[in-house]
Amino acid sequence: MKKLKNYTYLTLLFISCTLVSCKQNHSKENSDTAESTEKSSTKDTIWSRADKIIADITVPKFQDKEFNIKDYGAVSDGSTNNSEAFKKAIAACNKAGGGKVIVPEGKFLTGPIHLKTNVNLHLVEGAEVLFSKNKQDYLPVVHTSYEGVELMNYSPLIYAKGQKNIAVTGKGTLNGQAGKSNWWPWCGAERYGHVEGEPKQKDEHNLPTLRKMNENGTPVEERIFGEGHQLRPLFFETLECENVLVSGVTFVNAPFWVMHPLKSNNITVDGVTVNSHGPNNDGCDPEYSKNVHITNCRFNTGDDCIAIKSGRNEDGRRVNIPSENIVVENCEMKDGHGGVVMGSEISAGVRNVYVRNCKMDSPNLDRVIRIKTNTLRGGFVDGVYVKNVEVGSVKEAVLKINTHYGIYANQEGEFIPSIKNVYLEDITVENGGEYGILIKGREQSPVENINLTNVTIKGVEKPESVENSAPVNYSNTIINNIKMESK
Repeated sequence: MKKLKNYTYLTLLFISCTLVSCKQNHSKENSDTAESTEKSSTKDTIWSRADKIIADITVPKFQDKEFNIKDYGAVSDGSTNNSEAFKKAIAACNKAGGGKVIVPEGKFLTGPIHLKTNVNLHLVEGAEVLFSKNKQDYLPVVHTSYEGVELMNYSPLIYAKGQKNIAVTGKGTLNGQAGKSNWWPWCGAERYGHVEGEPKQKDEHNLPTLRKMNENGTPVEERIFGEGHQLRPLFFETLECENVLVSGVTFVNAPFWVMHPLKSNNITVDGVTVNSHGPNNDGCDPEYSKNVHITNCRFNTGDDCIAIKSGRNEDGRRVNIPSENIVVENCEMKDGHGGVVMGSEISAGVRNVYVRNCKMDSPNLDRVIRIKTNTLRGGFVDGVYVKNVEVGSVKEAVLKINTHYGIYANQEGEFIPSIKNVYLEDITVENGGEYGILIKGREQSPVENINLTNVTIKGVEKPESVENSAPVNYSNTIINNIKMESK
């Protein structure tokens, strides 16, 4: 009888333990499932935000009316200046309520082209617009900018101020005709054609004067440069515009930055090729702009492929418009100082940048993702999301964050930058160059919340170099066949 009682007790104890164990396992499974669902939901939410930004952008549409520049006197001999023909065709198109200004097959020389509301400048296949090498053609000066500082300067080659629903489209080529004998020598570098003793942008009457005007808060209309100065014009700039489309065209031989949406909203850059290796030949630089979609593009540049900006020093703090809601996808980056870059002129800050489904590969591509600023620029970067990027070769680093950036003289000030919330996911790198991760933050404001998930980097000299930053959060990240651990 005693044995039976003991047996019954042990049986009940076993059943009880089994039930508790099952309950605990079920609870753990539920917890794991909930955690997995939460992570998945968070990821979905992040990229659904990118989808919403794209969906909310107004892409301009145009009336089915055509205005061929030849009907306004244009001659396709590559030597006749067609500035008046472009101007008349654009004015007629605008007056008629909009449509396409057609550039037919052939080579058309012109001075700057100023777009107006509801005008689509359309280059058919085989059309090439050659921009004049005569500096006088880019006068009178217009309200523009130079390296994050507003001024009155030579007109951009294609320019619009305060316009709505504008576009540059087609399969033709826009040739800035910049080179070692035109525009580029002003940068001051011998490799770009500068000759010792010739004027350059760092001469006192150029950049140093503009810097002082910036520091002193000189009104923009009094910052007059242009003739007698050596600050190169932008290629395509929209200032205070809405609903801008650049589609299909190819840009070559740019004097300076190629595409520059400035204080503009609702920007679509689709299927554009930039092939220009001059000084400061950034591919696309949204500045003080929001709701920007850059897709299906190819960048092969002499500087950053894409650089997101928001003003330099006092100018950025005066304007105080962050660049935000920027989606880069399905693009290819070849040569360049960086694939997608924030800075260095980000004094008003940058937030909500999404990069996905891109390919980057060149021994002359310095970084994949880069953030650069200093304590004169200050500013912030909050929210950079990168997913599904294939990298062949990159020279210096896959991710570089530098809050001590400086290529000029003293770059130390009182404006401590803030960098946080950077996420890299599903990235593969075949040849990572010098560093996998390179971070140089500030002791007063360490870099925060850097995350790498499902990242594989091969062939780097050093997996990471991190200063003045919270520890990098690694999840399933392998560098040089070593699994990286969060510290």
